[in-house]
Amino acid sequence: MSDRKEKGQILLIVVLVIIGASTIGLSLASRSIISLRSSTEEAESQKALAAAEAGIERAIQGSVPIALPGETNLNPDGTVNSRYSTTVDQVDSFSFLINGGNIIPKDEGADVWIISHDNNNNPIYSEAKSLQFLNLYWGLASEVCGTSTAPAAIQAIVVSRNKTTGVINSHRYVYDSCSGRRVGNNFTQADLGSYAIAGVTFANRTAPQNDLAKNINDIVFMRVVPIYRDAVVAVSACNHAGNNCTSLPSQGYVINSTGTSGSAVKKITVFKGYPQTYLPYLSYGLFVAN
Repeated sequence: MSDRKEKGQILLIVVLVIIGASTIGLSLASRSIISLRSSTEEAESQKALAAAEAGIERAIQGSVPIALPGETNLNPDGTVNSRYSTTVDQVDSFSFLINGGNIIPKDEGADVWIISHDNNNNPIYSEAKSLQFLNLYWGLASEVCGTSTAPAAIQAIVVSRNKTTGVINSHRYVYDSCSGRRVGNNFTQADLGSYAIAGVTFANRTAPQNDLAKNINDIVFMRVVPIYRDAVVAVSACNHAGNNCTSLPSQGYVINSTGTSGSAVKKITVFKGYPQTYLPYLSYGLFVAN
């Protein structure tokens, strides 16, 4: 009787040991599977990002922007696993987001071209012209004056080049919607409201109407410089009602590239504009009085 009891206890201990070992084994196996899956997903994610970057690089290197193939072999072993799909859209119209909709760094700025460029990206100065209207839009309703999220002020520098003499003049304007910052700065009051431009609703715009183009002949480009903070800025060559528009030339291209590897998908958007004008004096003086 005692032997049977001891055998029963041993069997129970063996069963418990087996159950414990099985639990630990399953737990380790589960962790290994999860770790392997995470490593695989991370690797696929990196491959997808590399594929998207390859699409961007190919589009930038292309002499003529076109819609690129949707699938490209990126593996040295000849298998097609990583691929990209890339589209290139030209930025031109009478209203659009400057710098491809990317944030313009404060005190640096971005250019809005009024003239076209040739195949070598050189400005065609003979196209310099006058405009009826030229307005800027920036700031969001959530940006409140007097707080840490106050909207940027905007400096606009309109550059003209006389077609006959080649003489270059610059005309400077600064707009600010925050009254406290305008004191002593001689900044112009910006219009406040809700303005939908190129899919973005802005809270500020330049004013009064057509100030940026008024009485200026042979305009070549306009440098737009946010002050106090970075900003997304839109431009419109229309009046405030959206009428009497002048179509502006190409400002460059927005490149969208989607990379895929396995189930991982990565998207990259890059703006390829024309070479930025290097005229440091624009931000510091030598302006035509207005």
